Amino acid sequence: MDISLVIPLYNEAESLPELHDWIVKVMQKNGYSYEIIFVDDGSKDGSWQVIEELKGRNANVRGVKFRRNYGKSAGLNVGFERTQGDVVITMDADLQDSPDEIPELYEMIKSQGYDLVSGWKKKRFDPLSKTIPTKLYNYVTSKMSGVHLHDMNCGLKAYSHDVVKNIEVYGEMHRYIPVIAKWAGFTNIGEKVVQHQARKYGVTKFGMSRFIYGPLDLFSIMFMGKFGKRPMHFFGVIGTFMSFGGLGLLAWLSINKLFFDTIGIADRPAFYLGILMVIVGVQLFIAGFLGELISRSATERNTYKITEVI
Repeated sequence: MDISLVIPLYNEAESLPELHDWIVKVMQKNGYSYEIIFVDDGSKDGSWQVIEELKGRNANVRGVKFRRNYGKSAGLNVGFERTQGDVVITMDADLQDSPDEIPELYEMIKSQGYDLVSGWKKKRFDPLSKTIPTKLYNYVTSKMSGVHLHDMNCGLKAYSHDVVKNIEVYGEMHRYIPVIAKWAGFTNIGEKVVQHQARKYGVTKFGMSRFIYGPLDLFSIMFMGKFGKRPMHFFGVIGTFMSFGGLGLLAWLSINKLFFDTIGIADRPAFYLGILMVIVGVQLFIAGFLGELISRSATERNTYKITEVI
């Protein structure tokens, strides 16, 4: 199969028929074999009924329905698990991503050897309250992660089959999929200017909470990418330095008391600092051991209640 399209959605019943027909038109024009995987993230507006109707018209449509709303990351991860295509393309269901971009994205993966290609909505139709914070977020993320993209969170992306089968997306990590891919060893990451269209139906799901949770998620990815399989290398090193630093300070105070000074050790602030350093160092060392145990026995985090599958 040439292309798998993964489309997570929440309350987008009005957009789905038009989006489906647009995708089919592009697929038929280019002669692609394809599948469209709609992941209904607990919609309340009849989106699932629309997906069932589309399935009746098109055998290439597949669907997954969550019992409740889990978020975009959950939808993408479940969709990725079910893909069969050589190239996987994700897009939002609100008609703001153009299916006409699919052929070029497909060729960048198949012919130019990219692992991942992210869309860049260079010209946007969003209000300044959304575009300015987004630019700041993209700049900071690029600097911290080393993945230099103008539009990290663009929903329109293309992936090789290997990428989606070797990454895990959970929580709100969909914003950082290029960073996750990089840490998984897929470093050939490209960018393509894509068309951005104003929302035609429904209401935006954009919320200011992303600017609170976003940086925390980025720190999590950076830590997991570097120390997820070896937490002792992080906690153990810091704990060892703090413990030995505290012991050294206490030893110096003891020697100073025995041979040079008459002031009691307990009267010196450095004594309590030394004790604190030893205690915190031991705690960090233990945290490293616990992290090692957890990383070796953790169960799958991506488990969701699915009520129906087409």
